[in-house]
Amino acid sequence: MGYRLALLLSLALFAHPGTAAPAAWYQWRSVADGRMFCTQAQPGPGWERFAGPFDNASCKTRPRRSLL
Repeated sequence: MGYRLALLLSLALFAHPGTAAPAAWYQWRSVADGRMFCTQAQPGPGWERFAGPFDNASCKTRPRRSLL
């Protein structure tokens, strides 16, 4: 009976649903020439975060829908 309880507890522990959210998108600007693009990760040295966070790869906010 003890191993069944241990099995049940371990299954309950690992069956927890994930609560991770997708990474945010940011608009980045080149320090050297001012070019801009949208990505989730920092492109490296020479780039600065310009705007964001956004919820899509076009770096534009989506209009909110009314619940009515």
